[in-house]
Amino acid sequence: MNAMSQESLPDGGPPKTSTSTRPLAELRRLVAHITARAPEIEAERGIPPDLIEALKSAGAFRLFVPHSAGGLELDLPAAVEAIATLARSDGSVGWNVMNASGCSLFAAMLPRETYERVYDNGPNTIIAGSNQPAGKAEAVGSGWRVSGRWPFVSGCRHADWMFGLCTLSRNGEALADGDGKPLVQGCFLPAQDWKIEDTWHVVGLKGTGSHHISLQEAIVPTAHFFDLVNGTPCQPGPLYRAPRQLLPALHGASSVGIAEGALDGLIAMAGTGRQQLKAALPMRDSETFQYELGRVAADVRAARAFLQVQATSHWRHALAGTLRDEALNIQGTQAAIWLAMTSVRVADACFTLGGGGAVYETSPLQRRLRDMHTAAQHATAHQRHYVGAGRLLLNPIG
Repeated sequence: MNAMSQESLPDGGPPKTSTSTRPLAELRRLVAHITARAPEIEAERGIPPDLIEALKSAGAFRLFVPHSAGGLELDLPAAVEAIATLARSDGSVGWNVMNASGCSLFAAMLPRETYERVYDNGPNTIIAGSNQPAGKAEAVGSGWRVSGRWPFVSGCRHADWMFGLCTLSRNGEALADGDGKPLVQGCFLPAQDWKIEDTWHVVGLKGTGSHHISLQEAIVPTAHFFDLVNGTPCQPGPLYRAPRQLLPALHGASSVGIAEGALDGLIAMAGTGRQQLKAALPMRDSETFQYELGRVAADVRAARAFLQVQATSHWRHALAGTLRDEALNIQGTQAAIWLAMTSVRVADACFTLGGGGAVYETSPLQRRLRDMHTAAQHATAHQRHYVGAGRLLLNPIG
């Protein structure tokens, strides 16, 4: 299948949805409160516990949890809207909800008994993890001896369960998958079993608390491992058949939300009547500023439209059972990269148009700029992966 072609979409019109407007309405009620607390979130390098509880109550951490476990089980377009809404209020909050939502999809690749244990205490279980294969798991008896140190584990300080990917070996010999590549699986354990290392001293997305986590010689039962690429989900439904393919859309939602927040901040600044040094008119009355504002707003609208199209396309494939396709994964990654880079341009432009006032730590414009540049460094949306889309155009799959 050539996923770069519109003909790759299943026929039948818009995808069916089973979503409700209530979850999004609940999250929108938190927006002003989250925005007001953005400086606190950044200063603490994490989301305050009371705000975590408010997000739980609003359903932020059960977007993709199945109905059978008490979750919302939203369709992809609805979940993307929820994540973008939160990222618009604060980049770190949106990022952590995005990350936890993706991790909840990974959990569905666990054996059913383990999955049910994860949600023993209800659907608001928060999961954090790293998809870098930074651990090693050696077969011992009926389980595995695991050691490793995993980076970028967003939200680990308020997580209930965490995971890290490991390369598997037996008797010191690396195991291979069906393609002869090193066998990589995820190790899933309660949060208290992991050591959190305070390493998140960074330029942007400071409030995500994306520290390193580690294990040392931990004995882990086989039932606590999952195969992200080739495993079989323990949950029915279109959300859980191809979680890897859904991740780029979630990153795209975070990027668009941050860009929208930057534009909001610039408009709010202009609305105060601010007049920059040596300017003939206040910002809001300047035709030059109005021109630039209109141009930036067009980029934001284009990014929002692309996000919606990509999420709808992937959801159609999910409903049709055709999403587990490498070409579609490449297409989704291409979209995530474009959305990230477009959002970087928006954040940069808003910061520049804000003038000298934007450089202060009290300005949301400088925070949006730092957050967006940091988000664009993530492997899921990094520009280097454009190569996959170019290769696919030259060498279509199927």
